Amino acid sequence: MKNLKHSIGIRLSIITFLTLILLIPSFLIQNLISERENRRNSVVGKISQKWGNKQTIVGPLISVPYKHYYKSGDKVEQTIRYAHFLPENLNIKGSITPEVRYRGIYKVIVYNSNLSISGNFPAINLNSLNVPLEDFLLKDAYVSVGISDMSGIKDLIKINWNDKEFFANPGIESNDISDSGISISPDIKTAQKNHFDFKINLNGSSDLLFSPVGKQTNVQLSSDWPNPSFTGNFLPVDREVNSTGFNSRWKVLQLNRNFPQQWLGPNHEVSKSTFGVNLLLPVDAYQKTMRTAKYAIMFISLTFLTFFMIELLSNKIIHPVQYLLIGFALLIFYTLLLSISEYVVFEYAYLIASATIILLITVYSYSVLSDMGKAGIIFVTLIILYGYLYILLQLQDFALLLGSLGLFVVLALVMYLTRDIDWFEIMNSQAKDAIKSKSGAD
Repeated sequence: MKNLKHSIGIRLSIITFLTLILLIPSFLIQNLISERENRRNSVVGKISQKWGNKQTIVGPLISVPYKHYYKSGDKVEQTIRYAHFLPENLNIKGSITPEVRYRGIYKVIVYNSNLSISGNFPAINLNSLNVPLEDFLLKDAYVSVGISDMSGIKDLIKINWNDKEFFANPGIESNDISDSGISISPDIKTAQKNHFDFKINLNGSSDLLFSPVGKQTNVQLSSDWPNPSFTGNFLPVDREVNSTGFNSRWKVLQLNRNFPQQWLGPNHEVSKSTFGVNLLLPVDAYQKTMRTAKYAIMFISLTFLTFFMIELLSNKIIHPVQYLLIGFALLIFYTLLLSISEYVVFEYAYLIASATIILLITVYSYSVLSDMGKAGIIFVTLIILYGYLYILLQLQDFALLLGSLGLFVVLALVMYLTRDIDWFEIMNSQAKDAIKSKSGAD
């Protein structure tokens, strides 16, 4: 015990060991954050499943079945495949009405969208597909619109095709492009243009996306949601975002995408080349709390270093148990931040949690050190650390640079404060003190 009290090397080794040991509960806290986030995502998934999941609109497009022959051993077999044709012009105009739904402490953004879709198909050139004309089954051709979550459809869909109305049927005969959607079987004229227009009343959650199937695709969306994220393969050519909502417009040409206007068989690139809008909730507290928890090792190390420097530059000795209690207090900050941020905005949760821990450690430091000045140094150090961490969270793109500069400054400060210390002399004097104490005891 006397060696522990008089040996800087032993105390420094114990402090280092305690720092590493405290990493274990810090990892458990990160797992807790992930668990709470997964639970939130599960609740969001359940609400979205009942209301309507993320929606992706693909189409409309024309699919014409044809006979495909192939050899199977000595026999020639026949199967049905599909030729697909995309519209010349596709115009989509819609409004999105968002709504925040709650279940317990969790919330999810859902929406209702009213979309008006119109355009035309050019004359269909069947000769260009290297399939004999007699093998095409034009009477069985159909027009389809891919909709990723059919449960979000709220009204019957009537498609006006060349001035004739058709009620859309659920399902698509071929899954070459989309796995789910609606379809009609109109009289498709191959020698002239075919015009279409229809409306969709569609519920969804978070995202509303479109595939640019037109030779020229024009999309206009408006909403009173003030926090949109324009996502996907194409950004709007015009957008206006303010506190009352947003207006956006996309224009995508055939040359901007990676698939043609007509082809044979499946082409899943059509469903992948999407664009649209994501209705963001203002702050994801779990992601910010996780980022905060990843700095636990830095907080524990710098706080312990501050106490050790006070030990080194004064005659006050701090027991390892006291270091351990201070480390636990630093870790409790993250659980406080996690729990409070589930009820209030992250900024307020961070202020409450950090102020609580700073006050707790400062008061404890005063009781341990019995010196208002040294407790004041701890107080100022903690304020700087928590303020510095908050700045790091806000400057995500520059976090590594700012973090590296901060550690450099800390190291330079420690080197400056200890520049005149004769470590060998301290070790020798403490060893002599230990020997004298032992001799006196004998």
